[in-house]
Amino acid sequence: MLLLGLSSCREDRIFSEYKIEEFSFQGHQAKIVFPHSKGENGFWVWRARFWGVEPQVDKALLEKGFHVAYIDVANLFGNSEAVALWNDFYAFITKKYHLNQKVVLEGFSRGGLIIYNWASQNPKKVACVYADAPVCDIKSWPGGLYTGSGSPKDWEVCLQAYGLDENSVMGFKGNPIHTCTKLAKAKVPVLHVFGDADEVVPHFENTELLAKNFEEVGGKIELIQKNGVGHHPHSLEDPEPIVDFILSHTIHKAP
Repeated sequence: MLLLGLSSCREDRIFSEYKIEEFSFQGHQAKIVFPHSKGENGFWVWRARFWGVEPQVDKALLEKGFHVAYIDVANLFGNSEAVALWNDFYAFITKKYHLNQKVVLEGFSRGGLIIYNWASQNPKKVACVYADAPVCDIKSWPGGLYTGSGSPKDWEVCLQAYGLDENSVMGFKGNPIHTCTKLAKAKVPVLHVFGDADEVVPHFENTELLAKNFEEVGGKIELIQKNGVGHHPHSLEDPEPIVDFILSHTIHKAP
């Protein structure tokens, strides 16, 4: 993947005005950022990947009383091991920090794999999904089997993570383009932000195909297309549309 993790020093500077706890959870790096004033409903956003990158949505939600949590499962590519780890992390973090039973999922790039695969098994625990230039089919990225650039090194690791090979992956039905239908049927609100010039995770192989499958089973998905923008930068310079979407399904949700 072109986007690399930032150094811990830079991450600390990004959230320097907030209290942060960093710890290891079952051998995986984890973090939680605390708002200055916790919201009464204990809402939180779960960042799936690329901690500290384009943090404008996270910081806006922190100011609204949300916590922001993270656990690194990048090299599992959203497989069953990653889902099981997320199940344990969810149970741990909601209990220890007294957070809401419904979480906002935020997935950048390959983070799209775990947010959808976990959410599809736990739809009642999801307030809404915000996916940004998300990978929705491993054959697109890291596979690069269609028009995208792919990543041969990551592809090898990904196939091993799923116990697949170049032949069996062609019939694989564990991608977000498939698992998303469970969220759609559960009426979980979803927002995708993507660039129409993305050559790493092409939108028509990922977001557009997922949206088609999502809507075919009665789900509603919102799309924000960034004209002329590639895989980077993620998010929006002005995050208000994303933040408003999240608030409308949490703090401002109609009873």
